[in-house]
Amino acid sequence: MRCGWRGRCPPTKSDQSDKSDKSVVLTDTIVALSTPPGAGALAVVRLSGPEAVAITQALFSKKNLAAQPGHTLHYGTLRDPESGLVLDEVVAALYRAPRSYTREDVVEISGHGSDFIVRQVLGALLRQGARLAEAGEFTKRAFLNGALDLAQAEAVADLIAADSALSHQVALNQLRGGFSDELRDLRAQLIKFAALLELELDFGEEDVEFADRTGLTRLLTEVQGVVSGLLRSFELGNVIKNGITTVIAGRPNAGKSTLLNALLREERAIVSAIPGTTRDFIEDEVSIDGLRFRFVDTAGLRDNPADEVEAIGVQRTRQRIGQAALLLYLFDLTTMMPAEVQADLAEFTAAHPKLPVLLVGNKQDAATPEQLSAFMQLNAQNPAFLAISAGQRLGLEELQEALLTQVRGAGLATSGTATIVTNVRHARALETAAEHLAAVQQGLATGRGTELLAADLRHALGALGEITGDISTDDLLTSIFTQFCIGK
Repeated sequence: MRCGWRGRCPPTKSDQSDKSDKSVVLTDTIVALSTPPGAGALAVVRLSGPEAVAITQALFSKKNLAAQPGHTLHYGTLRDPESGLVLDEVVAALYRAPRSYTREDVVEISGHGSDFIVRQVLGALLRQGARLAEAGEFTKRAFLNGALDLAQAEAVADLIAADSALSHQVALNQLRGGFSDELRDLRAQLIKFAALLELELDFGEEDVEFADRTGLTRLLTEVQGVVSGLLRSFELGNVIKNGITTVIAGRPNAGKSTLLNALLREERAIVSAIPGTTRDFIEDEVSIDGLRFRFVDTAGLRDNPADEVEAIGVQRTRQRIGQAALLLYLFDLTTMMPAEVQADLAEFTAAHPKLPVLLVGNKQDAATPEQLSAFMQLNAQNPAFLAISAGQRLGLEELQEALLTQVRGAGLATSGTATIVTNVRHARALETAAEHLAAVQQGLATGRGTELLAADLRHALGALGEITGDISTDDLLTSIFTQFCIGK
């Protein structure tokens, strides 16, 4: 095949091949503890590599593991070959390449969960030629050997860290390849046009067009729509992954710390009748209907703080409100007037016009019928208002439901199975891809030369390829996998 004057051939079918067709020959065998350290019922030591079975066999008695098929369990005794001492009674799970997590020979040794035993077993395996695994190296080998693409590999870490139903659902969808399949479909369509554009450059002197500009414009519009949708989903993905930051703000003695304790079901914050007790913010997390809320108790807002420390606390409160995904404005039903609440609300709205606000009147049990009636107009004007008693734990279920309604109304939650971007690296790559796709669209509209169109399209393809690892560097892989735990 003739290549363009850049010395680069257009993308071929091999460029579109799945990573499952690729493998990397690694000659060393790695070992690590794959269960959390500390005393427990069981500890699992995992080996992966060409000598995984032979190294285990050097310690294992009662059965010849080399003669056993994969996906089998074997009971036996581990004995230190040098001292002859029995280390533990174990069950060895045997997985033969390529039908294993790493697509190498893998042995998982399940023994008793004693730190001393684990150290003895690891030491004996290392002396037989194994190497201690680096952080994330098992999953890195799975990626290098084509068992997972890069987006799926990152989803493994997200799945381990998932602490809500929704974050678990999103990570599992990415691990199964939903996000990757969508990106590969986009790249496959763009690669066809990129190849034709590159071919035009080879015949530049003949002034021919192989790539249908109308079809390319239509395709770019479709691809840009998908990329834009994925980028919009990142706000939701960030919330799912890191929790919905919900700032509890209000004037002093509104009951903010009492409400935080009630939501957490523990005495997390100091509660006092003295105004200005909370000088800095306190935060903790609660899962509500599969969504993780990060509640932040803040210093009371007032124009004339009692001292410099409280003034700093008020300033930090205002800063924290600016970082919130949701504001829970708490006020005392027994001391405040509707006009004061509306004035505070107007101030928040002016400073943060897009911030969802939930109005919550506290101390419902102590409020008179007249006081409660005075605030009913808020219910008519603002449906996101309810009355509770944090101290008596009254109305908390209604408050939680109101929080969910606010979040869903703001588009920050979903129960669907649509692809959701949760990774900052993926979002940055999508932004780069969108930028170059827009440049191609503009170039087509203004009649820009084929050379520039091809260059921008190539950059867009590169950005999409970085997400799945079709295009990657050693620095990128190191940055990603060192965030994993050692045994994964």
